[in-house]
Amino acid sequence: MRYYVIAGEASGDLHGARLITEIIQNDSAATFRIWGGDLMQKAANTELVKHYKTYDHMGIVEVIKHLNIILKNIRFCKNDIKEWKPDAIIFIDFPGFNLKIAPFAKKLGTRTFFYISPTVWAWKEKRVNLIKKCIDHMFVELPFVKDFYESRHNYKVDFVGHPLLDSIADFKESETFDSFVQKNNLLSKKIIAVLPGSREYEIRENLKTMQEISDNFPDFQFVIAGMSRFSESFYKQFITKHNVFIVFDQTYELILKAHAAIVVSGTATLETALLNVPEVIVYQTNPFTFYIAKLFVKLSFLGLPNIIMNREIVPELLQKDMNSANLHQALTAITQNKDTREAIQKSYAELRNKLGNEGAAQRTAHFINQYLLN
Repeated sequence: MRYYVIAGEASGDLHGARLITEIIQNDSAATFRIWGGDLMQKAANTELVKHYKTYDHMGIVEVIKHLNIILKNIRFCKNDIKEWKPDAIIFIDFPGFNLKIAPFAKKLGTRTFFYISPTVWAWKEKRVNLIKKCIDHMFVELPFVKDFYESRHNYKVDFVGHPLLDSIADFKESETFDSFVQKNNLLSKKIIAVLPGSREYEIRENLKTMQEISDNFPDFQFVIAGMSRFSESFYKQFITKHNVFIVFDQTYELILKAHAAIVVSGTATLETALLNVPEVIVYQTNPFTFYIAKLFVKLSFLGLPNIIMNREIVPELLQKDMNSANLHQALTAITQNKDTREAIQKSYAELRNKLGNEGAAQRTAHFINQYLLN
């Protein structure tokens, strides 16, 4: 069958690649048309329509700045779907874009699937009405999201488990601390991992503050999880301290070598929790964007570990609270206080149990195959 797959950002690329691999296991004749990243391209063995880095715009200000490009991409995508005539379209998260395409696809009579639900349980709940009209089958990653759709909105969904469980399970720690340090020209000190986000604006807004407390932790080195989509010089413009280093495309290895982490809110906060490393979650963005979001978001927390557990299991520092003094205090607690570290890791174990079993992509591919055959 012919599958049109749309994902945004790095995490969507990761989950999309795994899902494509599983679809091929069920459908050896599968062909794909893809909006995504390098991992999806490799899994499907086909060229991308567009790479996510050319259309991944988040936040009100960012969207306004790039509105013409976004609208052009939406028009292009609709025309491309109409010409390619897929049997199924698989939307992977990325609701701002995907929910603009889904009604069009539904009108064409194309089967529509959504993998990893938009956070309609937190904000923009009215999107559920649109989802019910134009998404044939929704695959959700959290048990309470299934209950939200079915109990509150009478919309049947499939709980498949969290796809990050597969990514974590598949990762094999390949080197010792000493070899990791030597390979990356680091110091022989304990590591604070610094994860400043996967989007340019996240790094611009957060990295400088994340690294500027490093002098207060002389027994540690601060190591940034860099992504090769950005140059070393891009990261270095935000580095003002000498005890700060960068390693590229080794995020899981870095987290596992770290004593603690400072993480910009996003998928990486859950990855850090699943790798059992105490963390401080931080987030700064354009004040206008944050103000507007606060008007509509119905969440007490921003970080995924805290959202899933419905309590603060790791500290969050947002906007004005994300400053050097508060970050120093929070990081001191999770690096120096044994009871704090043990409490966090105990909560991580509870979190892991809430996420279901591994095999989210495999289950989703199986469901898609069954739904298409029926």
